[in-house]
Amino acid sequence: MKNLLGSIVVASVCLFAGAAFAQSVSMPRSVPYAEDAEITKKVRGECVLLNTQLADYTKQFGNEFGVEVNLVDATTASDPGRVLLVEIVDAVSSGNAFIGHQKFSRIRGELFEDGVRVAGFKASRNSMGGAFGGYKGSCSVLGRTMKALGKDVAMWLKAPSDDAELGDY
Repeated sequence: MKNLLGSIVVASVCLFAGAAFAQSVSMPRSVPYAEDAEITKKVRGECVLLNTQLADYTKQFGNEFGVEVNLVDATTASDPGRVLLVEIVDAVSSGNAFIGHQKFSRIRGELFEDGVRVAGFKASRNSMGGAFGGYKGSCSVLGRTMKALGKDVAMWLKAPSDDAELGDY
């Protein structure tokens, strides 16, 4: 009986470790703008953290949701293991602290495993700045959309489905 119980515990640990390992995914530490993105020069020039914020928040929320996200310098769809390719499609900054923020970000991504496409998504988030929005700058409010999108992507990575619409879609 003791040996049987020990075998069950070892098997459970191995299954859990295998499941945790299977959730590991690599993504670029700086998410690029899509080639066809028409994001204003002002947003690209002033909100320089957007690209890294999305990856950082995806990793942060991935940790909370039990998905290991490894940030790497560069990835391609043909890399071994699980690879998430994401791009920023749109980042719109209208309004300001005085008249009210109206910010919007949109991304799209695809998950590959050993070079084979597993699933893809598109996601968007809007923000008016939240509490004390009048005291926040435009890039800070756009950063809030990246945080929400990072959380959406991390949640999706737990059970990726193809053609998913995340966030405010």
